[in-house]
Amino acid sequence: NFGSLLGICLMTQILTGLLLAMHYTADTTLAFSSVAHTCRNVQYGWLIRNLHANGASFFFICIYL
Repeated sequence: NFGSLLGICLMTQILTGLLLAMHYTADTTLAFSSVAHTCRNVQYGWLIRNLHANGASFFFICIYL
């Protein structure tokens, strides 16, 4: 059932988005460095970012199907 898959995807997006938002700086001069900091220095930050990016694509694939 794609509804339950969408629910899992949405909860993953919310959880990883909150984790990423804790380390993000919304300033034009510091935005890229905060993302780089998350990927390089935060424990499993690269995994959280990739889950968030690929989860968004998977969410729209499930909606399309």
